[in-house]
Amino acid sequence: MHAKQEPGSIPGSSTLYFRGIGTATPAARYTKAECLDAFQKSDWFARLDARAHFIARTVLQRDNGIEARRLAADSLAEVFTIDPNTLSQRFLAHAPALAATAGERALADAGLAPGDIGAVVVSTCTGYVCPGLSGHVIERLGLRADVQAFDLVGQGCAAALPNFSLGRALLASGACEHVLSICVEVSSAAMYLDNDPGVLISACLFGDGAGAAILSRQPRPDARRVEWIDSATLTVPAHRKALMFEQRDGMLRNILTRAVPELAAQYAHRVLDTVLGRAGLCATDMRAWILHAGGRDVLLAVERELDLQPRDLRHSAAMLREYGNLSSAFVYFVLQAALADDDADGWWWLSSFGAGFSCHGALLRVSR
Repeated sequence: MHAKQEPGSIPGSSTLYFRGIGTATPAARYTKAECLDAFQKSDWFARLDARAHFIARTVLQRDNGIEARRLAADSLAEVFTIDPNTLSQRFLAHAPALAATAGERALADAGLAPGDIGAVVVSTCTGYVCPGLSGHVIERLGLRADVQAFDLVGQGCAAALPNFSLGRALLASGACEHVLSICVEVSSAAMYLDNDPGVLISACLFGDGAGAAILSRQPRPDARRVEWIDSATLTVPAHRKALMFEQRDGMLRNILTRAVPELAAQYAHRVLDTVLGRAGLCATDMRAWILHAGGRDVLLAVERELDLQPRDLRHSAAMLREYGNLSSAFVYFVLQAALADDDADGWWWLSSFGAGFSCHGALLRVSR
C-alpha cells in the first residue's frame, strides 16, 4: 500500500529557495496624463486617425489600473522617436544596466558575493543582442569567468517562471549552489504605433524594469524561507496569435487581442488546479497570490475565475498602478512587495502568463 500523501508533499520534488530578490527601474517616472499630453504633442498624433485618438484618450484618461510608468528616456519626446536604430540603441543602452542593478540588489539581499554565483539565466523579449545579455551581466557584476550563462528569449510576459524552472534544474543537477535569475524588459525599446487598437493599448500599458532573484539549494539562515514546492506549465499554440510580437519594418509590433483576459484567467485556473491537486491543497489554503497582472482587465478576469477578493491581488494591483505592465520582470516586483508587506506564512501561489499562449504556476511554502 502507498502511504497517504500529506498536504503539500510532492514526491520527487527538488529543492529551490528564493534567497534574495532585487528590482530596478529607470529613474524617470511618467504619469498617464503626461503620456497623453506628450502623445498629443508628438508627430505621431497627426499620423493616426480619429479612432486612434479616441482609444488613446480613453485608456489614458480613465482608470485603467495604471497611474505611472518608468521609461528609459530622459523625456517623453524621446519615446516617440520610433525607428529600428533608435530602438535597438535604447535596448542596448538600458537593458544591461537595469539587469545588473537588479542582480546587484538581489545579491545584497541574499548576503552573497558575485563569486558565489554558479549560473546566470537572463530572460527578455523586448530586444536582441549577440552575445546575449548574460555576458553583460557577468561583466558588470564581476561574476566568475566559468559561470554557466543562459539567455532565454521569446517567452514574453510569462518568462519568469520558465527562468526559475531552468534555475531549479541547474540546482538539482548539482552543477551549482546559487543561480542568478534575471528578467529585464525595456518596453520603450519595443515601441510601435499604428491605428490598430491592440497596438495602441499596448503602448499605454507597458513600462521598463528588471527583476532578479538568487535561487539557492539552501535558504539564508537569518531570513524568511521561500521554498519552491511544485510547478506546472501550459502552452496552447492554437491561441498563439492572441498575444505576440511580430516583426514589421524592422521593429517589434505587439499584437494584443480582446481574448487575452479570459484566456489568462482560464489557463491560470487550470495550472493552479493541476499543482494544488497534486499537493492535496485547495485555493483557500493560499496565504498570498503572486500574479503577473497584464492589465486591469486581466486582474479582474483572474479574480472572477479563481473566486478571489481584491485584497488577494492587492500586490499585483499596486505594482501595476505604479509601474505599469513590466512584462517578464513583473512577478519579481510582486514577490518583493508581498515579502516587504510581511504577508502571512504558509502556502503562496506564483503565476505568470503571456505569449504562446502560455501560463505557468508554482506552489511556494513560506516560513520563518
